[in-house]
Amino acid sequence: MSTLWLGRNWIAGTWVESTSGERLERLNPADHSDLLGSARLSTRAEMREAIAAARRALPGWRATPAPRRGEFLFAWKRLLDAKKEELARLITREEGKTLAEAAGEIQRGLNIVEYIAGEARRLSGETLPSELPSNFIYTLRQPLGVVGLITPWNFPAAIPLWKLAPALVCGNTVVWKPSELTPFSSQFLAQTLAEAGLPAGVVNLVHGKGEEAGDELVSHPDVAALSFTGSNAAGTAIYAKAAAQLKKVQCEMGGKNAVVVLEDADLELAAGHIISGAFGSSGQRCTATSRLIVVEAAADRLLRMLLERVQLLKIGNGADAGVQVGPMVSEAQFQRVISYLSIGQREARLCCGGQPYRENGCAKGWFIAPTIFDQVPAEARIAQEEIFGPVLPVLRVPDFEAALETANQVRFGLAGSIFTRDVNRAFAAAERFECGMLHINSPTVGGEAHVPFGGIKATGVGERETGSTAIDFYSELKVVYVDYTGQKRTGSLY
Repeated sequence: MSTLWLGRNWIAGTWVESTSGERLERLNPADHSDLLGSARLSTRAEMREAIAAARRALPGWRATPAPRRGEFLFAWKRLLDAKKEELARLITREEGKTLAEAAGEIQRGLNIVEYIAGEARRLSGETLPSELPSNFIYTLRQPLGVVGLITPWNFPAAIPLWKLAPALVCGNTVVWKPSELTPFSSQFLAQTLAEAGLPAGVVNLVHGKGEEAGDELVSHPDVAALSFTGSNAAGTAIYAKAAAQLKKVQCEMGGKNAVVVLEDADLELAAGHIISGAFGSSGQRCTATSRLIVVEAAADRLLRMLLERVQLLKIGNGADAGVQVGPMVSEAQFQRVISYLSIGQREARLCCGGQPYRENGCAKGWFIAPTIFDQVPAEARIAQEEIFGPVLPVLRVPDFEAALETANQVRFGLAGSIFTRDVNRAFAAAERFECGMLHINSPTVGGEAHVPFGGIKATGVGERETGSTAIDFYSELKVVYVDYTGQKRTGSLY
């Protein structure tokens, strides 16, 4: 029997257990007989303690030269690299994704930390010519202050890493509230920050519910900025409340990502990528392939190929060798997807799946069989709403123009993909596809450390995450005018 985890907060460099009477037990999503541990859900007062600790630590961290802050990130990255296998096993046990997916997530996060650490020596401004003689103008970047981070359960390592790294390198201090569903993966990351020698109070971790601890983080006047990843409902509420206080806000929210397959596409290539995009991570990622829009001339053949591949997927505990599809993260998420399966069977033709998966030792977990619906109307709920599970709606269209129109007929705009051999239509799609990231002849999932991540429409507000644009959100630009004439200026100063 594994040692039980105890969820604790990390405030001002000290591990403390919340005094709250509300406790959350965390079960392995693949095996409910496996209890990981429990965490108390912190109070508003405890969140205020964390914010105060971050406020006290701000002057010292802000005064630390940026290259020194970068050196800390490099040291943290080396420590995490040595512990990544241990962290991957914990993520699989706590969140449910396969070991390969957990390892891939961690590696992407490490790549981002490494890239952002290098940015510490490139936090540059610019010099600008003045229209006045003997005057010098330059710009510089300064930290925002105390930054609040609210992170989701589906990428409990990568998303915190890609928020923490730029926040720290820019000289901010942080209060971080992770999802209640992944307290121990988050605690593992915070422990490595402590082991890497981060000064006390620079990062503070507080477990808690969004409506109490999270709301206090959003509302507190000492928090200058907020970066959130999660649902549209929560993100919209956070954005509205924070904007009323003129806080800087970044929200990365939902997606309903379409793959468009044209009649000239390499269907073998497309089928393989659609399967991995739709059913990898059990569909529980914001960039998952959640709509297939296929030209009618290729639809029947492509659908047969997809159904053949779905039958070969191995479903089970992500810690087991060869497993490709794990469970839903929680009972609530399981029930949510089940409800959409019921909706889908009223709206379209069920081709496979459509029910819980209880075979091959999966009876004790929140498993759902990979599901494909065909002949889905564009206005159907399963074609419009984010399901966040292993469900693929297939929408048939007559031609390229109809495919693009249908792809854009949702309120989200995160990722998209098109499969075609026609370079003219590929570039036309690049211009007209309403999304923040478009993949040509590759799946909707995936990204690189030095490249911006984010979407448009209802998917996101604020600057993009990762890449050089991450620095834009976590810093303020200041303009400095230096007059070295030693004389009073005459004439209009406008």
